[in-house]
Amino acid sequence: MIPYGKQDITQGDIDAVIEVLGSDFLTQGPVVPRFEELVKTSVGAGFSVAVNSATSALHIACLALDLGPGDRLWTSPITFVASANCALYCNASVDFVDIDPTTYNLCPQALEQKLIAAELAGALPKIVVPVHLAGQSCDMKAIKALSDRFGFRIIEDASHAIGAAYGDEKVGSCHYSDITVFSFHPVKIITTAEGGMAVTNDPVLAGKMERLRSHGITRDPHLMTHTPHGPWYYQQIELGFNYRMTEMQAALGCSQMTRLHEFIERRQQLAAQYAELLNDLPLMLPYQLETTASSWHLYIIRLQLSELSKSHLDVFNELRSAGIGVNLHYIPVHLQPYYRQMGFADGDFPHAEQYYQEAISIPLFHAMTDEQQLQVATSLRRILI
Repeated sequence: MIPYGKQDITQGDIDAVIEVLGSDFLTQGPVVPRFEELVKTSVGAGFSVAVNSATSALHIACLALDLGPGDRLWTSPITFVASANCALYCNASVDFVDIDPTTYNLCPQALEQKLIAAELAGALPKIVVPVHLAGQSCDMKAIKALSDRFGFRIIEDASHAIGAAYGDEKVGSCHYSDITVFSFHPVKIITTAEGGMAVTNDPVLAGKMERLRSHGITRDPHLMTHTPHGPWYYQQIELGFNYRMTEMQAALGCSQMTRLHEFIERRQQLAAQYAELLNDLPLMLPYQLETTASSWHLYIIRLQLSELSKSHLDVFNELRSAGIGVNLHYIPVHLQPYYRQMGFADGDFPHAEQYYQEAISIPLFHAMTDEQQLQVATSLRRILI
């Protein structure tokens, strides 16, 4: 089975982890800060906070922006559930903004119309979470203009998008946002096994996220209520969590970061080859905005079902039977049973729901060979024509 995504682990990666296992620190040592430095330098951000998952990063990002009861967070319905769940962890409410039918990212025009209505109703969001689906940045300039107009904060969910670019800057520069979050799950561009990171240009936000990832504890005398009792002294000054990244994870991340450019180049090459191999089939290829350079975490096609005698499910199952490990990213979050209980229903976000009826993620990963890619394309051609 050719997987839709897969980590790429070298002997260098393994050696980096083994070196940490023989060191004095398995957690809270020097390697996590080294990894943080590599990532923030790569994306052009001022500060970085490594954690044990992108879900944790979203949670502490929301808390750092003071999201709480009575507040609202809006995001895309086409994302993993964590992009919305992070608001519920803070006892805030969630709503969604429909996607652009060409990029599949949160639509700025739909966002503007929803904000106008929310302003009249006195129900504006405190935070908007644009999700860079498949590695292509949202139209952040347009979203930031709406932020300035309506007063909401922005957390970029860039779980798919390390190495991607928006205009002349890397995704993660936070030029158009308060905080950006990355994921290092094994199917992502680089991996730390499980792991995530929040980056920002705001030292206050960075400091708060650093405390929140480690129980809300500080050793900074300037933040304490009184003079420290001694060099051992610390204070818990807020309610935090154990969201720390281990030294082994960070060592793997440091090693992987040395190949980030190589990973992105190969993914871009594979995407370009797919465009040539599939351009005459009854499907829609991924649309790329001129202002973006995707990291190509996923390659999502949309079936033109009106031109096919087979259903979406038929094509999916036949590809799996042919040894092609396709997947679907994502089931619209508002249609999950947990969210239906909140009142969301079919028809709420029609572009997202139509996308779900047609989308399939086909294999794309760094170690994918041209022969494997040709096998995917040949199978698609046989099934669709």
